[in-house]
Amino acid sequence: MLNSITSASWESTPTQTVEHRIIAAIDLGTNSLHMVVVQIEPTLPAFSIIAREKETVRLGDRDIHTGELKPEIMEKAIAALGRFQEVAKSLNAETTIAVATSAVREAPNGKDFLQKVESSLSLSVDLISGQEEARRIYLGVLSGMEFNNQPHIIIDIGGGSTEIILGDSHESRVLTSTKVGAVRLTSELITTDPISNTEFEYLQAYARGTLQRCVEEVQGNIQMGETPRLVGTAGTIETLALIHAREKFGSIPATLNRYEFSLKDLGELVNRLRKLNYSERAAIPGMPDKRSEVILAGAVILQEAMILLGAESVTVCERSLREGVIVDWMLTHGLILDKLRYQGSVRERSVLKQAKKYNVNLEHSDRVAKFALSLFNQTQGKLHYWGAEQRELLWAAAILHNCGHYVSHNAHHKHSYYLIRNGELLGYTETEIEIIANLARYHRKSPPKKKHENYANLLHKEDRQIVSKLSALLRLAVALDRRQIGAIARVQCEYNSDSQELKLQIFPSRPDDDCALELWSVDLKKDVFEAEFELKLVATLETSVAVS
Repeated sequence: MLNSITSASWESTPTQTVEHRIIAAIDLGTNSLHMVVVQIEPTLPAFSIIAREKETVRLGDRDIHTGELKPEIMEKAIAALGRFQEVAKSLNAETTIAVATSAVREAPNGKDFLQKVESSLSLSVDLISGQEEARRIYLGVLSGMEFNNQPHIIIDIGGGSTEIILGDSHESRVLTSTKVGAVRLTSELITTDPISNTEFEYLQAYARGTLQRCVEEVQGNIQMGETPRLVGTAGTIETLALIHAREKFGSIPATLNRYEFSLKDLGELVNRLRKLNYSERAAIPGMPDKRSEVILAGAVILQEAMILLGAESVTVCERSLREGVIVDWMLTHGLILDKLRYQGSVRERSVLKQAKKYNVNLEHSDRVAKFALSLFNQTQGKLHYWGAEQRELLWAAAILHNCGHYVSHNAHHKHSYYLIRNGELLGYTETEIEIIANLARYHRKSPPKKKHENYANLLHKEDRQIVSKLSALLRLAVALDRRQIGAIARVQCEYNSDSQELKLQIFPSRPDDDCALELWSVDLKKDVFEAEFELKLVATLETSVAVS
């Protein structure tokens, strides 16, 4: 249950047992790179943080003309990641999970940078969407704060984006992400130091206008009689809390977790900050190195969000995206009892929600998915060696393969690619979404070709192989439900490695149905399958009806 996530056991002191597992999570943010190394106690389930690392790299400081990540900053980031890896290795971390967010998402050379990271450090970095970032932030906050089934609004102000989330200990009700962040607004809107009145007023108006849509979506999902508490995470809010605590109480608290400060106090601090230049802001006790450059923009974002939300105060939570990445890993690896609800079903619901949005015929898609997974299972270890992760991507593509009909029947496979690629499926990385979209794209017409831009977007050879071969399976699955009436009940594969032949036995649902159209369709589409797997496919209709 969710209490497994939010219980105090998450903060338990580790003891030395063979069951402990150590993993590291890295967040490549717009302003800084962060790593957290944790020790997991699977039996609780719980994790304790044993190390933190941070380096301000400013990936968001991109080329003003091209929007690309700068070469010198990419090199600095790779060097920092290398140091992070050494720390993780020294602590015996079994694996390192890394995610990249706003700055890398938006940079034209972002994927090239991630490829360079992988080739230089053998570190695979997952690029995640804004909504997926918000989902993992929510998981991170749940791991460090009790919600007691009460509604909470979470705000995470990053360098390039701000996430606002509504949740209540269970599933998140609303996940939003908008392109307003401390580094972004500083670089785009502030040219004077101290900031001029004109720029300050525009900064306020811009932040307010950009946040408006997200706030309205959150407020629209607050039920009558509910008064959600506002929880703030990440560097900007933690810095503001540190300054507030030092000035109000004369000392820094042992932990910022649950530290609270008011909108009134924030307003007074913003008015002070706007009158100071960079050097004066840097001299404020409690101001971290380089944070002074972007703190005013970050504070204004928080102030405007609080005003729009009608929040009189904000409570700090020290856990956020990095810890959410850890929780997500634990869910994925079955270390939290509520796995079905919080991992498998997150993806499943997201896929089905998109299918419903685009009026997909789910009865047909379910049958196609059943055939695709059956073919996958029966050929596993014979024609391919992929596992559960790739199987799940094939399922998603099978469910959504026809969603392009929502745009037009003509070239609907291409429309399916676009809709899936831009639909922000939750629970998936950008690479996984790209694979799903490509699988759907190639369920008909031309097979994958190097000259196709969408296929070229897959940077790794293995990802391209997954698309090439599993899309061939998907083609056959679509053919097996050609009339979309469930004419075929099941299929059985027999592979002969000596003759390089795959016999596909087709069992009809009704004894009087010759399934001629399905057999014709399989014969028409088998060329791509035969070419991909370098074998001959022979489809035969069994005379007996399949037994369910």
